[in-house]
Amino acid sequence: MRLLLILSLLLLSPAAAEDLPTPDEILAGIDKNMVFETRTAKMTMVVEGKRRTRTFTMQSFGRGEDESAIEYLAPAREKGTRMLKQGDDLWMYMPSVDRTQKISGHMLRQGMMGSDISYEDMMAANQLREAYVATVTGKEDVDGRPCWTLELIARDDSVSYPKRISWVDSETLIPLKQELYALSGMLLKSWTMTEVKEFEGGRHFPTKMIIQDHIKKESRTTLTFDAMTFGVELEAEVFSMRWLERK
Repeated sequence: MRLLLILSLLLLSPAAAEDLPTPDEILAGIDKNMVFETRTAKMTMVVEGKRRTRTFTMQSFGRGEDESAIEYLAPAREKGTRMLKQGDDLWMYMPSVDRTQKISGHMLRQGMMGSDISYEDMMAANQLREAYVATVTGKEDVDGRPCWTLELIARDDSVSYPKRISWVDSETLIPLKQELYALSGMLLKSWTMTEVKEFEGGRHFPTKMIIQDHIKKESRTTLTFDAMTFGVELEAEVFSMRWLERK
């Protein structure tokens, strides 16, 4: 019996010696990187469909978890289209018809401008620790980067994706790959994050994301952050209906 105990300790010693993070520590690291007090970004969104590819240029502003705004700069037919999020409310202004529409209910899960990114995806800024309970399930490399693998289960039915499987870079704590599932277990979307850069204050952030909606066929959306700043002063008017509907 004593010999078996010694052998067991020897077999467990490498894992025991390793400083394994807890799920909460990993989620805290992700939130520290991905959640921000204020941010501005200029983005390019390329939507590849079965028949055509479309490219959009956008300017976005964010403040905390409850306020964000997006303005389309190109193409010409979409220029001036704006979106505004205040808390749980989302509006879109369409200059071509001079109309403001509230996006609600099932419309929130539709693809923004026909992309693989839903309105909910684009405007979300919630902390993962608040939305999910996580379990560390192992270690696996993604594109040569060592990652922790996590299973995340939503705390309640208000979360868009009841289950996530994430591969989190063990150094930068960026989720390099994610699979997003429905309550039924159906894979809804795959989301990869690459070209991770370090910003002021030690924050890491991916500057390229590729999203695939598995309900659609032969569709892919690439979102590239061409310029980005964190911790900047933003005018309160940016997050107002006046900004949304300005001519």
